[in-house]
Amino acid sequence: MTTYASVLAALSDPTRRDVFERLRQGPRSVTALAETLPVSRPAVSQHLKILSKAGLVTQKRSGTSHIYSVDPGGLVELRQYLDGFWSDVLQAFEADIKTRKEESK
Repeated sequence: MTTYASVLAALSDPTRRDVFERLRQGPRSVTALAETLPVSRPAVSQHLKILSKAGLVTQKRSGTSHIYSVDPGGLVELRQYLDGFWSDVLQAFEADIKTRKEESK
């Protein structure tokens, strides 16, 4: 089960975020990703393994290659977590407006 904490942990590494951002542009193989990053193919594979474990990417086999894609469902828990903060902010804003209205009477 993916949690927002595992997603945050997976994206905490700058290189891993870079891999994830490149996959937003479309599916890519490990080799294609490694060609655009300052790390080796084995390092890219390790980053993809962590992203996959966090539920952020999926993989398909194409011949001898593994093609990785972003899994949008992997961001659901993080989105819900962050949306909770937005709800808190809106409630605080509403309470502040009510307080100001009461004070101005």
